[in-house]
Amino acid sequence: MKIDLNCDLGEGIGNDEAVMPYITSANIACGFHAGDEKIMRETIRLAKRFGVNVGAHPSWNDRENFGRKEMSASHDEVEKLIIEQIQILAGIAKEENVTLTHVKPHGALYNQAAKDIELASAIARAVKKSSVDLILVGLAGSKSIEAGREVGIRVAAEGFPDRGYNADGSLMSRSLPGALIESPEEVAEHALNLIKKGGMDTLCLHGDHPRAAENAKLLRDVLIQNGVEIVAIL
Repeated sequence: MKIDLNCDLGEGIGNDEAVMPYITSANIACGFHAGDEKIMRETIRLAKRFGVNVGAHPSWNDRENFGRKEMSASHDEVEKLIIEQIQILAGIAKEENVTLTHVKPHGALYNQAAKDIELASAIARAVKKSSVDLILVGLAGSKSIEAGREVGIRVAAEGFPDRGYNADGSLMSRSLPGALIESPEEVAEHALNLIKKGGMDTLCLHGDHPRAAENAKLLRDVLIQNGVEIVAIL
């Protein structure tokens, strides 16, 4: 079994350097929910140093709520929103001799697209217009994966070891008890359960988790101990 480990980074939280050695792919905030040009450049350089793949982590234009408030826009506006953020990060990456490998929407945009095929399709089209080589990362079994396949781009089905799930396979609202799994040991156990269910290409850890570095290290160790090969498939 092979799995990619990704983490949402470049959000100004301060965990990036501690997390980076244990992951294979970094989703870097593009300035719309967190981060700025300086942080993007620093995070790209850090990823390059550790041999970690770099991807864009676009969101609604919502720094006030860290991109976690549901919003709406026309399909054309969504496409422009995503393309703009990809271009911002891709431009900085090019200056650092790094090529983007993937795109993973952030927060409310990600969760809304998981259930809304029209929104998911707008995001998928934006990714394809940016580069046919980019991989769209989306929640396993969601509309995002379906939309990516329909427009003809590669997709990576994602699971969340540090988040609780609803019975329908969606992520629990952060306002509910159990939505955030606190213990690194529980995070690792949850990851193994997700892998056993199948259909996962990549597992995500949140860089803003209070124990992000501990989660990343223990998760990597436990997966390897259980015969899972950690590889960058993005």
